[in-house]
Amino acid sequence: MSASPYKQLEQEFKRLHAFRGALALLRWDAAVMMPRGSADVRGEQLAALETEHHALLTAPKITRLLDRAQANLQQLEDWQVANLREMRRQRDHAIATPVTLVSRLTKAASRAESRWLEARAEGKFETFAPYLEEVVHLVRDKAALLGQALNLAPYDALVDEFSPGLTTLDIDAMFKALSRRMPSLIRESIALQESRPPQPLTGKFPAGKQRALAVEVMKAVGFPFDRGRLDESEHPFTEGSSGDIRITTRFDPDDVFSGLLGALHETGHAMYDLGLPQDWRDQPVGRDRGMALEESQSLLIEMMVCRSRPFVRYVQPLISRHFGVSGPEWDPENVYAHLTRVQRGLIRVDADELTYPLHIMLRYELEKQLLSGQLAVRDLPEAWNAGMEQRLGIRPSNDVEGCLQDIHWAVGSFGYFPSYALGAVIAAQLYESMRAELPALDEQLSRGEFSGLFGWLRTHVHGLGAKVPVQDLLKNATGKPLNATSFIRYVEAKYLETSASSAAA
Repeated sequence: MSASPYKQLEQEFKRLHAFRGALALLRWDAAVMMPRGSADVRGEQLAALETEHHALLTAPKITRLLDRAQANLQQLEDWQVANLREMRRQRDHAIATPVTLVSRLTKAASRAESRWLEARAEGKFETFAPYLEEVVHLVRDKAALLGQALNLAPYDALVDEFSPGLTTLDIDAMFKALSRRMPSLIRESIALQESRPPQPLTGKFPAGKQRALAVEVMKAVGFPFDRGRLDESEHPFTEGSSGDIRITTRFDPDDVFSGLLGALHETGHAMYDLGLPQDWRDQPVGRDRGMALEESQSLLIEMMVCRSRPFVRYVQPLISRHFGVSGPEWDPENVYAHLTRVQRGLIRVDADELTYPLHIMLRYELEKQLLSGQLAVRDLPEAWNAGMEQRLGIRPSNDVEGCLQDIHWAVGSFGYFPSYALGAVIAAQLYESMRAELPALDEQLSRGEFSGLFGWLRTHVHGLGAKVPVQDLLKNATGKPLNATSFIRYVEAKYLETSASSAAA
């Protein structure tokens, strides 16, 4: 007896999942191991796999099976119905983009990524600009085609690829709410912190010892090094699948925290991927529910958990042991003051919780202008510098501090940046509900116990995969739709505290 149309689809998408895993490892290798001169070869390899993946997904056979399975929904379980919906979604996105465009964009992005690395090393945006122009041109074509097929505005079509179900209406409403409060909150927080400056943390922190510290904390969090690894790259990222997770960070010998926090940000991504429903791990419904939710998991860990007093009580003895440091400047309260320091800085990945959304707002505005043609690529550095000065009152002195700091546009990820700010808002909403339901959470974290934290997240977020839309997930987990209220309440309590005794953890 032949398999049902739905079961045949499961086999087809299992094969597509394997292609995605191979692509992920090639991208990881390009950033971590590949010789820079191999970029064109790697571009050809990625394009070959991408076009084969695209051909499989858009084959007439898939459409026929989808239609036949749809006609027999009553025979499917809830998870299978959701999986069928996600299969069709992937197919609709793929069929809207011609395979020739997929190939051209993949090759262009591979070249641009390599030239981005060279431009950063040289500090010259102009050497990267022609390659970015090519990527922008191709992404513009892709956005137009996707938008037409999905009945969305071109930029919304790109956002939908990364954060399904969320649009510029949601993004604009969130940024409007944040814009009303964040500038004044930043000023108030800086003034308060200047009235009680922390003691400076001095010393050298060798990369090898930083890595050992990061590995120890990642193991405590639950990262499985028998199914994953930690490496270094110019830009921290997570790649792979639940059976093979690759994390990278970068270590600064003058900063004991940046490498650790980068690794734990990426561990937040990895723990989401590892917590996805194993029974559906090779199916579309077993994937994450978009990058806004993905970024909520990484920011919840990096910003909310790792910059809390309970976490500092856990990690401070580890820092002392790994680096041989001691004295009043390494007191937990002084370490906490450094981790929650608000500063108007130029680099997004090093930004604090309060200034971070302003970094994202700038990129959101600029990428929309690039795609609409309102902003020419050659004019990006000046537009970036002016926008940074307007939003944070500081101006980059070079392109590495400015528009060369992120890899996203080089690899064609337009529409991704809003997911960071959406993620911060979602994280605060989840964290507020989690803390209400787990009264012993602070005590557990201070002992380096993370099972309660991730148990709650597996139940309310990770274990659902892509079964429900992000808005429904949030309502079920927190009782409220997506809004900025919890985030504003959280940062006000944390950064306007008047004494340690009154602090929110």
